[in-house]
Amino acid sequence: MTDKLKVTLVKSVHGRLARHQACVRGLGLRRMHSSAVVVNTPENRGMIRKVSYLLKVEEA
Repeated sequence: MTDKLKVTLVKSVHGRLARHQACVRGLGLRRMHSSAVVVNTPENRGMIRKVSYLLKVEEA
């Protein structure tokens, strides 16, 4: 397992549940096709799992 993950927002958060929008913001993503490199921790993995249908995840 790598220690960094690159997450990219590929679907809009408009009209999604507030908790899902909060997870996307917590990962450091603001708008469509923005990317962020996050540390591979259980907390971040949980947020990624919750909104996985909105994201593309790659090992960095």
